Amino acid sequence: MNALRPRSSIRVDFWFRLGLTFESRSTVKQLLFVVPFIALGSSLGADSIGETLFLENCVTCHGIAGQGDGPNARGLDTAPADLTKISAQRGGVWPMLEIISIIDGYSRNTVPREDMPVFENFLDNEMVEFDTGNGVDILVPSKLIEIVNYLETLQNPPPSRYVP
Repeated sequence: MNALRPRSSIRVDFWFRLGLTFESRSTVKQLLFVVPFIALGSSLGADSIGETLFLENCVTCHGIAGQGDGPNARGLDTAPADLTKISAQRGGVWPMLEIISIIDGYSRNTVPREDMPVFENFLDNEMVEFDTGNGVDILVPSKLIEIVNYLETLQNPPPSRYVP
């Protein structure tokens, strides 16, 4: 005979079966903020592949506008970077290769790296040629180029100079 359980217990049991446990109400609130993004994925009206990748992979820590204020930001040891100030912090220069190496995890020495995951799914796709600035073209995953190009659009103020 099954005993009747209160409704809240059923809801917690559902999440527990999915492998999720909740230690506080803030965790539940964070999950409720993130679930629509996961469920909707690229149907959020993204204007580019890069924006879609950003919404699917970066919003939880960096926030919708990329300012480091996502719902998971408070729980990290290293605060997420304000992605709108990358160029401003480098004297107006947009450093494409540096940003690519931060995202793909190639440069583990780049700060902040401790809480920043390596996005292997960006590496497993179509490759495109990228001009490194010294006359040598290299093959780079197209998803990396797309997300870095999207991050460039978030810069405030916009970059005034570019380096590969």
